[in-house]
Amino acid sequence: MKLKSPIPLLRRLAMIATLALAAWGTVPQAALAQGVAVLVNGDPVTDFDIEQRTKLATLSGQKGTSRQQIIEELINEKLKIQLLKRYAIPDVDKDVDNAMTNMARRMRQNSREFADQLAKQGVQIDTLKSRMKADIIWQQLVRGRFQASFQFNDKDIQQRLQAKHPEGIPATAAYDYTLRPILFIVPRGSPSEAFAARAKEAEALRAEFQNCDEGISRARGMRFVAVRPPVVKNSAELPAALRDILTKTEIGRLTPPETTQQGVEVYAVCSRKNSENTPEKKEIRDQLYNETFERLSKEFLKEIRSQAMIEYKQAKP
Repeated sequence: MKLKSPIPLLRRLAMIATLALAAWGTVPQAALAQGVAVLVNGDPVTDFDIEQRTKLATLSGQKGTSRQQIIEELINEKLKIQLLKRYAIPDVDKDVDNAMTNMARRMRQNSREFADQLAKQGVQIDTLKSRMKADIIWQQLVRGRFQASFQFNDKDIQQRLQAKHPEGIPATAAYDYTLRPILFIVPRGSPSEAFAARAKEAEALRAEFQNCDEGISRARGMRFVAVRPPVVKNSAELPAALRDILTKTEIGRLTPPETTQQGVEVYAVCSRKNSENTPEKKEIRDQLYNETFERLSKEFLKEIRSQAMIEYKQAKP
């Protein structure tokens, strides 16, 4: 990631102070009408922002979050988004849109349906987008700024394993799978009967599928069937349910059909090789990453807050 060179600290602080002192007179009238709770380098956090984030926190299961906690979260969010002025982070808005689309897809909705559903709960889609944008920016900046700190070697993993299993590390099988996704396409808006019919076709192919070479050729000859390029998946990176399915599927055969938004999908298991990356090692690696990210994130956030002009316009409760 290419980062722009930051302005020297004293000069940057002087600029921030100047902008912040001038900003109160340039705050949009709409923001003034809503009531400004805090100015963050001249950027207002309004009562409406606080209300929206409170509703989003409730929808996310974060009940009992105080108003001051919400305000501090919004201050941090403003600071993170403002970092775009100092560092070049490409395609952030595109990443936000993709994340939003994936979130809607997991709920079996399109983006518009997802936005409408949020609106019914009193939350504007831009409220969620702002939070996601701040998270994406922050993830990239922390990883880029402290890249070396996220390099964990086998010794780090082994020490955690030994601490977890002082009596001896159990042997665990792990594999690298080469898979060929095969999609039986169902047009959007089709009735459930169309999915059921395609599932029968997928089961018929599954019964005849004996190896990847001949089976893939046969699948390519079927109507409205898409055979995608091969993908390699490590068993440690897969959900437990999918790991179990792949373990039970013989090499050269197909997994059971699964209904998706695009149709009915099966996977051809074309190869399986032993791997050193076991699920438990991945779990430990993820723990190390999360612990390191949490520590460095707090340090970096403390640094940028110390450099910011944060002016509370309403008294803290």
